[in-house]
Amino acid sequence: MSAKPRTDLNCQTNSTVEPTSPSSSLSKQPSTSSQTTSISTKKSKSSSLAPIFTQGSSSKRSIEQVSGSIEAEFSRSEKRQKAASKDATTPLAERLRPQSFSDFFGQEHLVGPDALLKHVLQGENGCAGSMILWGPSGCGKTTLARLLATSTDAMFKELSATSSGTNDVRAVFEEAKKSLSLTGRQVPHTILFLDEIHRFNKAQQDIFLPYVEQGHIQVVPVTDVVFVLEKLTDENITDILDRALERVHPNQQPNPTLSSSPHSSFSQDDAHARPSVVLTDKVKKCIVSISNGDARTALSLLELLLSAPSATSEQSLISILRKSVSTRYDRTGDSHYDMISALHKSVRGSDGSAALYWLARMLTAGEDPLYIARRLIVMASEDIGLANNQALPLATSTLIACQNIGMPECRINLAHCVAYLAESPKSTRAYEAYNRAEEAAKKDTTEPVPLHLRNAPTKLMKELSYGQDYLYNPSYAHPVYQEYFPPNLFGSKFLRQEDDVEEKVWDEKALKCWERECNEGKPWEGRTEMNHSAAVK
Repeated sequence: MSAKPRTDLNCQTNSTVEPTSPSSSLSKQPSTSSQTTSISTKKSKSSSLAPIFTQGSSSKRSIEQVSGSIEAEFSRSEKRQKAASKDATTPLAERLRPQSFSDFFGQEHLVGPDALLKHVLQGENGCAGSMILWGPSGCGKTTLARLLATSTDAMFKELSATSSGTNDVRAVFEEAKKSLSLTGRQVPHTILFLDEIHRFNKAQQDIFLPYVEQGHIQVVPVTDVVFVLEKLTDENITDILDRALERVHPNQQPNPTLSSSPHSSFSQDDAHARPSVVLTDKVKKCIVSISNGDARTALSLLELLLSAPSATSEQSLISILRKSVSTRYDRTGDSHYDMISALHKSVRGSDGSAALYWLARMLTAGEDPLYIARRLIVMASEDIGLANNQALPLATSTLIACQNIGMPECRINLAHCVAYLAESPKSTRAYEAYNRAEEAAKKDTTEPVPLHLRNAPTKLMKELSYGQDYLYNPSYAHPVYQEYFPPNLFGSKFLRQEDDVEEKVWDEKALKCWERECNEGKPWEGRTEMNHSAAVK
């Protein structure tokens, strides 16, 4: 009984010493029972450890492999989370931007099978050169520029003149120049897309010339080659909506002919957005109508509907769409000038209803009433002119009223003036007479003032015959004649008589259309007079 504990103690001693002192264990010859006990003790200790710690060098490799796999999976997961977070904040229109010409809708005159631009890209060098892309918002200018860069295997740089200066542009040019010299390629492989280039003045635009002329860079836009992008049609917008729905909701196929192909950029891997509402034909037509050819607006409206509750009715969706879209009006853009032009031409054409409509469109969009009032003053003299001399005082008074009252009350003053000008008789005699006089004045700016018309405030000037033989008209009880033109313009007539139609156009087709639409099919009363005048001549 007393020996057993000592044997255990010896075994523990041997088992702890043997691994650290192999030489001493070899020199000694322990008993068989001690060896057996030591081996069994090792096995019992080994069995109490996890298997991964009993595999020697192979276990270390396994630990490294497992650790590497965990880190790789964690990195992939983190990247997926960042990508999902980025997609969550990226507008749908940007996520669905076409990545190939097969997904580019509209602009068939540029990218269609027989289009010039498409043939140029398919040529030997595949370089379209510098160009200007011009068109309304949302028609695909930026997308087309990016596709051009992709199709030509070029480096794509994008800047906006609204936030970039010449230093930013010059940096891109220098980088492109160095890259071209290193690669030795003959075709420029850097494309710069500069949005809003018209905001650069002439001096700023001149920095493009040496780099473009030497072929260091291809600029979109810069040169006289202009590619006009047309406003997208309703069919184009409908196709874009259908394709977008296929991507965000693969189970819903609004148009089987537009199903995504394996090579399509509209792949069905966007699990981020899943519509909870059904896009009916009526709702889709509403989006098409409101977007007015702007694909970006259409996709933004679609994204808005995707977040609506599933129980939202069709009428409520349409109401949401109409209320959510801000008026397509930029007080410094094309809409600003297009609408004031429509107002002016409606007044000129004596269509008071149309003129008031365009006035309301501008005011409800936030246009400055003073801008409209100033334009009405111009109309009063340009279009009404001598036919109604009360038009100009009323227009001037309208401007004063707008300055003193402001919106919304001054809209009434503007409506009063617009209606009055539209219904007033029209005469452009003064306006046209000035244009003729200006043309003559520009031809020769050295024509002298006749002596009898010159001012003679000094004795010397009187001795030089300044003002001599001038006839002061109010002093005479009868008309008197004297020449008021320089010698080379004697007899000129710039201000024509009221009934003078010598330079007017006679368009029988346009007259018949007016008689049918505006005069109940009755002949214009001036027909007889005009025919009589023509017969006399």
